[in-house]
Amino acid sequence: MATGIEQTTVIIVGAGPSGLATAACLHQQSIPYIILEREDCIASLFNKKSYNRLHLHLAKNFCQLPHLPFPASFPTYVPKADFVKYLDDYAAHFKINPRFCNRVKFAKYEEDEEKWKVEAEFAKYEGRFLVVATGETSDVFIPEVDGLSDFKGEVIHSTQYKSGKGYENKKVLVVGAGNSGMEIALDLSNYGAKTSIVVRSPVHIVSRWSINLGLMLLKIMPLHLVDSFLVLVNKLMYGDLTRYEIQRPKEGPFAGKVRSGKYPIVDMGTTEKIKSGEIQVLPALKSIQGGGYEVVFENGKCYQFDVILFATGFKRTTHLWLQGGECLLNKDGLPKPMYPNHWKGENGLYCAGLARRGLYGAAMDAENIAQHIFKLI
Repeated sequence: MATGIEQTTVIIVGAGPSGLATAACLHQQSIPYIILEREDCIASLFNKKSYNRLHLHLAKNFCQLPHLPFPASFPTYVPKADFVKYLDDYAAHFKINPRFCNRVKFAKYEEDEEKWKVEAEFAKYEGRFLVVATGETSDVFIPEVDGLSDFKGEVIHSTQYKSGKGYENKKVLVVGAGNSGMEIALDLSNYGAKTSIVVRSPVHIVSRWSINLGLMLLKIMPLHLVDSFLVLVNKLMYGDLTRYEIQRPKEGPFAGKVRSGKYPIVDMGTTEKIKSGEIQVLPALKSIQGGGYEVVFENGKCYQFDVILFATGFKRTTHLWLQGGECLLNKDGLPKPMYPNHWKGENGLYCAGLARRGLYGAAMDAENIAQHIFKLI
C-alpha cells in the first residue's frame, strides 16, 4: 500500500442525497467506500442554499431514499426542515461519515493498476470504482448581462435568498421562471415586495395534485396520454395564460422533461398573483442602463428595480477535476448515455443523480450502482 494514500473499493464524490443514497446501498452490500464532500455538511443545497418556505414538490413516496422510508408522521409534502432531519437520520442510520471540506482536485483512472486515483484537498485516495454524485445543482450560474456590474441595487442568486422579510415595498426582479424562481416571486409578493419575474420561454404550469397524479398514472398509461390529461386539467384550472405573457410548450410536461430535462412548474400560488397583477411578467433581460437602477428588456421597455434576484440555476464543473470521464459525462457534467443506462460508464465509473429525474431517479441510480459493483467484486 502506498504511503499516505487511503485505499478503498468505492470512492463517492458528493454527500448530497445522491451520494448518501449510494453510500447506503453500498453499506447494505457490505462494500467498503469513502465519501468526499467539499462543503462542511451533508446536502448543502438543502442545509444552506434554499429558501425557508421550500417543501418538496412531489409526494414523499416519490422522494425517499433507498432502504429507509420517511417517517409516517411526516406530511405528504415534506418541508425543508423535515427533509434535512431525514437526511441527518439517514446518514446516522447507515453510518455514513463523509470527509467534509475535502474538495476533489483531480481524479484519473490508471489502466495498468485498474484503479481510480483521486487527489482531494487534504488527502489522496485509490479505489477500483468512482461514483460522481456531485448533483445537478453543484455550482451557481448567473448569465452575463451587459451593465450588470454597474447596477446600483442588490444582486443575489436564489441560493442566497431565505425569505421576503426585509424586501417590503422594494422593487424586485426575479430572473428565471423555474420552480425556485416562481416560488421565490410568490414569497416576495407575500412579504409586500413589488415583484416582477422574467419568463423567457414557454413553460408548463401544473397544480401539485395533478403532477403527482400524473406520476402515478405513468405506471399504467402511456406517457402521451398522461401528458394530454395534464394539459387538459391544467388548462381548465388556470385558463389561457397567454394574456399574461406566459406561453405553453407544444410538448407535454413529461415529454419535455424526458427530452430536455426541463421540469414543469408546480404552482404554489404564483399564478393567481400573476393574474391579479401583484406579480408582473416580463420578457428576457437585455441590459442594465446607465449604471443605475434601470433594467432594459428585449421588448425595449425599461423599468427600475432595487433588487435583481437570479434564479437561473446551476452548472456543473466535473470536467475541471475528472479525467477520462468523457465516456459517461458531457461537457456540462450530465450523462451522455440515454436513460435507463445513464448511470454506468467505463472502467468502474458511475454517476448518481445526474439524469434530471429528481430524488426518485437518484435513488434508482444508487441501487443500480451498488448492485452492479456487487456483481463485479
